[in-house]
Amino acid sequence: MKQFEIKSHDGPGRYGKLGDLETPAIIDKDDFSIADDESSAYDVEKEIAEWSVNQTIEKAKLVEDKEIAVIQGSKYIDLRIKCLKELEELGYNGFIIANADDLLLHPRDLVDLIVALRQNMKASSYLIFPFAEAQFIPLLAYMGVDAFFDDIGEYYSYINVLMSPTKNYDLETYNLYEMSRKELEAYNKNTIDFVLREVREHMKNSSLRNLVEERSATSPQYASALRILDKNYSDYLLEYTQVY
Repeated sequence: MKQFEIKSHDGPGRYGKLGDLETPAIIDKDDFSIADDESSAYDVEKEIAEWSVNQTIEKAKLVEDKEIAVIQGSKYIDLRIKCLKELEELGYNGFIIANADDLLLHPRDLVDLIVALRQNMKASSYLIFPFAEAQFIPLLAYMGVDAFFDDIGEYYSYINVLMSPTKNYDLETYNLYEMSRKELEAYNKNTIDFVLREVREHMKNSSLRNLVEERSATSPQYASALRILDKNYSDYLLEYTQVY
């Protein structure tokens, strides 16, 4: 198991170390043991979501090297917290948030879930948000997400979409570059890497909130999520503000 160590806070965002990596980090799935899970769709009946949670926990029990597991529970925060707590009791300290793509389309659910998970998890545990749009990474890190996968860069290269820190460009419409798929994949992964470097440097300089506000114009979902965070969770933001 790779230990997670918090070096400092910038708001709820956490700058730290995960093994040899600086966080918030891009992590390679091949470097970690990830437990199998039983997925369910985001908008399903609670009985189905609960079955998914229970099956996920049972599968997680079978893993010898307990590093990363998946937090299932669909749209039900109580089930997500149940899944988190039981996985922590099994010995896991890394947690992938399932249904990430759906959450990005539901700003209120996104904010409510991440805040609830952070408030219920151990300080030594870390959150992973898969398939994060580059422009959303500063806000996700500010709310308390510690790691990301870069799979989205590969996915967008297959559909000929170029990622920038603020916007995605369909290269069939915006003829910015002539690129092979491999070149586009590398470009997209570099974009994710740049944004994470940018976030970490802002954290070190206690200016992440400035970056978050700058990026809030990049999508309506982003702007809505930030408004909800500020309106409903001001105490959460103040609680984790860095102490000098």
